[in-house]
Order: sequence, then C-alpha cells, then structure tokens
Amino acid sequence: MAMAAPVKVVLGCIAFGVFWVLAVFPAVPFLPVGRTAGSLLGAMLMVIFRVISPDDAYDAIDLPILGLLFGTMVVSVFLEKADMFEYLGKLLSWKSRGGKDLLFRICIVSAVSSALFTNDTCCVVLTEFILKLARQNNLPPQPFLLALASSSNIGSAATPIGNPQNLVIAVQSGISFGKFLAGLFPAVLVGGLVNAAILLCYFWKLLSADKDEEVASTVGDVVAEVDMTLHRFSPATMSHLTSMNSQEFASAMDSSARSPSLSGEFAHTCSLRCRTNSVDIDAPNASGIESTRASSASREAAEGAGNPQREEGVSSRRVSRSFSSQRCGCRGEEASPQASEPRESSMERWKGRIWKTCVYLGTIGMLISLLMGLNMSWTAITAALAMVVLDFRDARPCLEKVSYSLLIFFCGMFITVDGFNKTGIPSALWDFLEPHSHIDTASGVALLSLVILLLSNVASNVPTGMSFSPFLTNNL
Repeated sequence: MAMAAPVKVVLGCIAFGVFWVLAVFPAVPFLPVGRTAGSLLGAMLMVIFRVISPDDAYDAIDLPILGLLFGTMVVSVFLEKADMFEYLGKLLSWKSRGGKDLLFRICIVSAVSSALFTNDTCCVVLTEFILKLARQNNLPPQPFLLALASSSNIGSAATPIGNPQNLVIAVQSGISFGKFLAGLFPAVLVGGLVNAAILLCYFWKLLSADKDEEVASTVGDVVAEVDMTLHRFSPATMSHLTSMNSQEFASAMDSSARSPSLSGEFAHTCSLRCRTNSVDIDAPNASGIESTRASSASREAAEGAGNPQREEGVSSRRVSRSFSSQRCGCRGEEASPQASEPRESSMERWKGRIWKTCVYLGTIGMLISLLMGLNMSWTAITAALAMVVLDFRDARPCLEKVSYSLLIFFCGMFITVDGFNKTGIPSALWDFLEPHSHIDTASGVALLSLVILLLSNVASNVPTGMSFSPFLTNNL
C-alpha cells in the first residue's frame, strides 16, 4: 500500500498518538480520561481528520472478535460464580510443602487457567488467594505475584481465547483453535518451565525460610481462626441456663417485674431457655410431656395442701411455668419448622451442586467445540447464553460484571488502527522488513520476533497484532 498524502499522514499520526498516549498512560495529567475514552477519542479524530470515512469506520469494527470477547467474559463470570477459581485457590494450598512448592504450583495453575479462561480473569481472581496464602504461611507475596503475572501471560499465548491479541490474530487469520494450540503449545510449555526455573533460582534464598517458623505461623493462624469460631455467641453454649430450678426462676421473674431495667435481660434469659428446651422436645412426644406436667402439678397440689409456705412455692412455680410457656412459646409443634430447615438447606445444596456441574460441563463442551473447529464467536456466545438459561434467574447481576468498557475500547481501537493503516506507515514498515524476515529462515524469524517484541512493548500488543496480522497472513 502506497503512502497517503502528507497531510493525511500527519493527521493520522496525531490521532494515533493521542490513542497511544491514553492507552499506555491512562492517567496523564493533562487528559486523565482513561483508556476507553482515549480509544474513542482516537477513533473520532480519525473520522474528523478524514483519515477514514464514517462508513469505513463502521466497517472496521470486527463483530466476531467482540462476540468472542463477550462470550468468554460471560463464561468466566459464571465460572467464578460456580467457585471454579476458589477450587483453583484451594489446589494451590493442598498439601503444600513450602514456599518453593507453592511458587511452582502458581506457575502451573496460572498458566493452564489463563489459557482456558483468559489471563485477565485469572490474575484478578487468583491474586486474592495468593495474598491470603502468603499471609498465612508468613511468606513474602512478591515472588508469587510475579509468578502469577509472568505465567499467566505465557500460558495465555497457547489458545485464541487466552488474551485479546490472540483473539484478533486467530479471527483475522482464520487459524482454527486446534491449529493455534498445536502450534504454540511446545513454545508455551518450554517458556513456562524456563520461567518457573528462573523464578525459583532468583527467589531461592528468600523462600528457604525456617520450616518450623512457617509451620508455627500457620498453626497460629489456624488456632486464631478456631478461637474466633469457638468464642462466637451461640445459644447452644448457654446450656447451664437449663439447670436453674423453679424457685430461682420465680425469684428472677419477681426481680425483673420489680426492676424495669432487668426486664430485657430476663426476657433474653427466657428466650435462651426456650430455645434449649425446644431442642429436647419432639412433636410426637408432646402429649406425653403434657401428661407428665399434669401429674406433677397434681402431686405438687397434694403436697402443698395444708402447708401455706409450700403452697406458695407451688403457686410460684406454676406461675413461672405458665409465664415461660406464654412468654417463650416452647411448644412441641414449633420444632417442625426448625426440622424442615435442614431439609430445605440440603435441597439447596443439591441444586447448587447440579448447577455447578452444568456450568463445568458447558465450559468443557465449549472447549471441545472450539477444538472441533466450530465458529469461535458463536460457540462462546452459545455457551454463555446456555449458562444464563441454566441459571434460571435474572441475568442482570451476571451481565453487569462483563467489562463493557473493554468492548468499547476495542471498537475505538479497531477504527483507530484501521485509520493508521490507511496512512501507509505500517505497509511501508513491512515492505522494509519483508526481505529480511522470511519465516523459513532462522535469521528471518529472529528479526521478526525482535521487531514484534519491541513494538508490543512500545505500542501495546493488541495494536501491533492488528497492524501486522494482515501482512503476515498474506505472507503465509
């Protein structure tokens, strides 16, 4: 493609420069509007400067890539809701043998999970678990966070859904999911192992702390958590209240009646006694208990006949029992709602397990469909909508977690990069590199890799992939 007019080239470079500055430095002091607004600003300048026409700007938006991004984000939201990443966090700490073992596990788990569920999601979710594990084992978090960042980027390169630039390259080049995985898996495997080895060598002394100190700190944290649980208030721990005799209970009733300030405490004590008694009383035995109460009442009346003091004590006990019954409502038939609660909770647990299984099976089905060569965008969207239907509730809370700002950022970036390509600068750069970057020679591969590596760090990886993928596709 020939170079455009000088004015168009200058204006296109200005628009792309605004986009690049706000994309790389989203909080610049003179215009702190962020990446998304910077992307739209760059696209608008491309249209205003007439570097690209409005119709060409709409055509530049790649809907298959946006659909694939949306579908993978929705699937990631449901996987997080189904505790998938929590299980991955537990896998990191399962039978861990120290800091070095934990570092190697983080490299493996983050690489695999980022290849299947996108690296952004894995980094955001697994960071919380890694910080918690480092704090519990009294280890510095820096080595583990660096392992997460580096391994997730390396692992995400294995699949088209691992990161946004892979989506762009796979969709624009037409490479299938299986071919993409087969071509990059050996390089990702070697890179992941080399990365883990470098991190272990660099942080070997830092992670070689005294094992006894690690165990002691872990045990101390566990004991602290157990103490917090044991000292949490529970009516079941107040069983000594049931050993109060009737005279003490009657005297407590009288004192509470005389002192208004004690009425609240007395009511609380009565409530606790009622809860404790309700555990021991079953609905089928209510009639037997009532008959026992009636016989004891008649016996107390016979013993109290002719003895005023005893009769007064019997009457006080009757009053206390009637007050306890009326105040607390300790009836046998009230135990049935409490008995139904475990049954309902067990049903909810089974429903949750079935739903989680459906989410996992849907994700596996999506990956199998991608490996079979089906359309990646519609496969991801179908899996996302299937999970929405299986959730069987309002999908708004889950859909609100989708990063729509990222989708808008891609829309503006598509227009900006397409306008920059129309200036002819990328094609001129490719014409200069093409004679020396043949992929059938080692020197050509090395030169092309070096240029892409440099531009990915300077101009960001997604615009670099979008600018070079058409030329590389035509060169294959």
